[in-house]
Amino acid sequence: MKLYIYQKEGWPHFTWDSEVLLFLLGKVRNMQGILLGKMGSLGFELKSEAFLETLTLDVLKSTEIEGEILNPEQVRSSIARHLVMNVSGLVHSERNIDGVVEMMLDATQNYDLPLTRERLLGWHASLFPSGRSGMYKIMTGSWRYDSKGPMQVVSGAMGKEKVHYQAPDSEKIEAEMDAFIQWFNSEDKLDQVIKAGLAHFYFVTIHPFDDGNGRIARALTDMLLARADGIKQRFYSMSAQIRIDRKQYYEILEKSQKGNIDVTLWLQWFLDCLTNALESTEAILTKVLSKHNFWIRYQGCAFNDRQKLLLNRMLDGFGGKLTSSKWAKIAKCSPDTALRDIQELRNKSILKKELAGGRSTSYELSDFPKS
Repeated sequence: MKLYIYQKEGWPHFTWDSEVLLFLLGKVRNMQGILLGKMGSLGFELKSEAFLETLTLDVLKSTEIEGEILNPEQVRSSIARHLVMNVSGLVHSERNIDGVVEMMLDATQNYDLPLTRERLLGWHASLFPSGRSGMYKIMTGSWRYDSKGPMQVVSGAMGKEKVHYQAPDSEKIEAEMDAFIQWFNSEDKLDQVIKAGLAHFYFVTIHPFDDGNGRIARALTDMLLARADGIKQRFYSMSAQIRIDRKQYYEILEKSQKGNIDVTLWLQWFLDCLTNALESTEAILTKVLSKHNFWIRYQGCAFNDRQKLLLNRMLDGFGGKLTSSKWAKIAKCSPDTALRDIQELRNKSILKKELAGGRSTSYELSDFPKS
């Protein structure tokens, strides 16, 4: 029985109903144009800050989809260092975080370079620098080898597993990936947004690696969306939207992988998801502009380096409650110095005590929208 799409006649020559997608694609293209126009009107500093915010969100959410939570400050610092951005308060980043960042930056900053086997294998190796995925040792920098049986996507308790998808046999991967890379690099008349949706589906259906297929598929998606926009800077995050719609994402993916080569349903979902991603960019812009306006408002005030560091942390969306002990730990100062720093900012009406009670006094910005 031919259950999966790669077993069906016509694979991988996908078809779709252009009339069904025409309105959705037109809406996406219009929104992309409006967003790029809006970002183009901002100064270099604000545009760079929005770019950093978007990339940080993209890396965090792409990894979160797979159930792994990364440290936001490490991700932000890694991106800033790799792009040589003048950002204060950078922290050390772990090698696994640097690996994800390097893959995402290569995909988006070098979007105009051809995709190659070596490039994909390099991305995979960078995702798993220790050669392990959690507790399990995996093959890195090479296609999977199904030594323990077929690659399956399953859910459910042991003994009651449900198989959602079974990937092509590993012996077929070399030929499948050669065809995929040739298609990805082909000079065709296909709209790059549609091609981004197809590339995501095509890649995860082949499932060429032991692990990391979803993250690499999303990097390939961003690479083609960068080609569609024609710029290296990213101002919307497809991964963040997929994270929000994760349940529906897996449902549509499974249904399409068990369907025929007509992938209209998948492309409809992809374009809807992209539309929502573009709409959500307004939140990033609001945050960046609010931060910019904050520093404009207080440009006449004198701040020490510790205060600048902690204020920027708060403006970026400080995780948890800010107490004097946390201030001292982050700023690497004594508790007494932390209290003096905080009191100075309270005297300037920049910080205030949070209303919610607790064992420790916590502080928040007096006049800044919470993220």
